[in-house]
Amino acid sequence: MSQNPLDEENLRARIQEVLDDFVQAHRRPLDEASSDAMLLCDSLQELLTGGKRLRPAFSYWGYRSTGAPHSDAIVKASASLELLQACALIHDDVMDGSDTRRGNPAVHRQFEAVHTSQAWQGQASSFGIGAAILVGDLALSWADTLLCNAGLSAEELIRAKSIYDVMRTELMAGQYLDLLEQARQDTTAEQARNVIRYKSAKYTIERPLNLGAAIGDASDAHQAILTTYGLALGEAFQLRDDLLGVFGTPAQTGKPAGDDLREGKQTVLIATARSANDDAVNALLSRHLGNLQISAEDVARLQDGLVSTGAVDYVEQQITKLTEQALEALASPLIETSARTALTQLAVMATQRTN
Repeated sequence: MSQNPLDEENLRARIQEVLDDFVQAHRRPLDEASSDAMLLCDSLQELLTGGKRLRPAFSYWGYRSTGAPHSDAIVKASASLELLQACALIHDDVMDGSDTRRGNPAVHRQFEAVHTSQAWQGQASSFGIGAAILVGDLALSWADTLLCNAGLSAEELIRAKSIYDVMRTELMAGQYLDLLEQARQDTTAEQARNVIRYKSAKYTIERPLNLGAAIGDASDAHQAILTTYGLALGEAFQLRDDLLGVFGTPAQTGKPAGDDLREGKQTVLIATARSANDDAVNALLSRHLGNLQISAEDVARLQDGLVSTGAVDYVEQQITKLTEQALEALASPLIETSARTALTQLAVMATQRTN
């Protein structure tokens, strides 16, 4: 396979086409309720035009890893994961108080701006949060609708739903654990890795793989291989995301530099730095982690401190180790050859990315 696995069978463009067609076909109930309600749909559609499309790709190649052939149904079923992702992003931005997403105002900030521009009664921030929760709920509802109407057979849909329903529950657990650890402020590296597993690794890679493979009628042994690959790679993916959340530029991430520091994210990177017992770095973390008004100078000081404790090197080493574990799992003859190549390429893309 010479081309990007996201573009095999024109996958990335087909995912966007499916999403555009779906949103267009489901606008009517909102419009019938009121033209004002169309803002919910418009905001969601804008969010759906961006993203790496990793979750649909892992679902698609999980399906192909069973030897099953390309089909429109698997593309549509995989596209439903982008709606689930949209729900998670919107609600996550509300919980974190994020200002931007993919270089644009976060959904709650968009509606807050509408409230302000119209000089409506009440607090603009509360209106923005309420509207964003509803947009996220709409995305969650539509994800289920798209999956159930993807054109899968009754047997395929039953197998898919058994994975999909667990994935949604795990995601909500992970989101809560992330919220909880930010409140506790004393997160250990072990606790941070558990958040990674449930908030990111499972629903970004493992469960999409399992979902596609279930549609392809994979055996338990086949699913176990994909789980080994998916959990290791999913953790490596999130560790890379944690580094980008501290060191990435706005051009790379679509968020302000040091945004995870501003939001007080209790990551493996932060927990590892704290465990180095460097008084100066711990004092900086205590003073500035979670400070929404942190200056660029203090962001730079924290970045330097995280490097000096060895925490950055440790996280990089873990990314390498986990990626190697993931790739070792793919050596099984149960994995179809072209899918093995695609999943190998996706592993590199997920862990060596800069955005």
